[in-house]
Amino acid sequence: MKKHSIWTREFGKSVVSIALPISLQSLITIGVNMIDNIMVGSLGENAISGASLSNQFFNLFYIACMGLAMGGSIMTARYWGSDDHFSLKKTVSLVLRICSVLALLFTMVTALFPQGIMRLYTNDTEVIAQGVLYLKWQIPCYLFFGLSLTCTNLLRSVGQVKIPLYSSIGAFAIKAVMNYGLIFGNLGMPALALEGAAISTMLARCFEFLFICGYFILFDRKIAYRWKDFTQKYRSVIREYINVGMPVFCSDVIMAVANTLLAMIMGRIGKSFISAYSITTVTLQFSTVLLQGLSNAACILTGHTLGKGDAPGTVRQTRAFLLLALAVGFLASATILVIKDGIIGLYNITDETRSNANQLMYAISIFVVFQAMNYVLSRGILRGGGDTRFLMASDAVFLWTLSIPLAYLSGLVWKSSAFTVYALINVDLVCKTVLCLFRLRSGKWMKKINRVDA
Repeated sequence: MKKHSIWTREFGKSVVSIALPISLQSLITIGVNMIDNIMVGSLGENAISGASLSNQFFNLFYIACMGLAMGGSIMTARYWGSDDHFSLKKTVSLVLRICSVLALLFTMVTALFPQGIMRLYTNDTEVIAQGVLYLKWQIPCYLFFGLSLTCTNLLRSVGQVKIPLYSSIGAFAIKAVMNYGLIFGNLGMPALALEGAAISTMLARCFEFLFICGYFILFDRKIAYRWKDFTQKYRSVIREYINVGMPVFCSDVIMAVANTLLAMIMGRIGKSFISAYSITTVTLQFSTVLLQGLSNAACILTGHTLGKGDAPGTVRQTRAFLLLALAVGFLASATILVIKDGIIGLYNITDETRSNANQLMYAISIFVVFQAMNYVLSRGILRGGGDTRFLMASDAVFLWTLSIPLAYLSGLVWKSSAFTVYALINVDLVCKTVLCLFRLRSGKWMKKINRVDA
């Protein structure tokens, strides 16, 4: 093997050891969502639309929490690479405390204003009623889900990727069995329809919390974080988190708010579009499971390599990751085209919804290639390099100047086809991919993260 080859045996093993378990975990999570969609879809379009729109608000919390956790994991990956366990633990304490406050805020809003939340997304009274039923069972989930998601990302940042995978396997089993029982009244359980799906989701998230957080606090030996560490002072890492981690949080919050506005727009296009979009979203997630693992591996390994001070090695890694991103993007595109008819056929939907779903499937098969490149660049390489302020700025500019205005115009003013609406909403992916490639070539994305002395 040549000394400066972009692909080495050691690099390949590292990518597979991180990307494969994360991809499998994503596949299981998407499988849960698909089971939910199919079972809830059998209840009719009001049920699937209500569940889909109520989940948009929970996704606002999910994305914000993911940004918080990923901001912390960038720092913990670097501290792990530089063998600075002191700074690593302080970062964990800071992130867990912010997550707890964020979860309590969302819990209060959901408990006090469930109908107000649903009215943000739709004016349809039947869909609102179904969504409120689903929302009330999400109230206990915020803290459990937020902490388990945060601990998952922190464990991944130091190469601990199997524990979250095992947790997802358990959650999948719970969700599948309880959905089958509580939605339709099987296994001696009451038939609760949409409410049954919400209860099974809550139980699965409680299990994930107990499994992941229990392991993180009681058994993990890499980070070795314990209850007593939660109360430690973390003032010395706040400045570093503001510089490196907070832009990730802000970027993801900007994206979450933008996604919420897009959901409001789509909710007013009509139930047919909402249902079709819900079906294709799960299909897109299923076809890009490898992308989830690859982008996480790119972020973690970039952080580890830069933490060791190996800038030339980092550059060689990025070239390999870009080639892998292209391959995964084209594979995902082909997968969508092959499975689209079978997936759409699983749902009890109208001819109009079926037509919209077909158009959306063709659209995502095109844009998924740009999504693959953008994910590995922005959520992987550049984020792992600490270039989080640049990413925050690019996300804000393209979302608010392209995606949202074009979604409003194409969906509500021009009354465009489903294909055109999706294409215009996602034109920002093309722009961000080109911009990130120029940024990567400049070399300005490799930022230094400082050690903490006290």
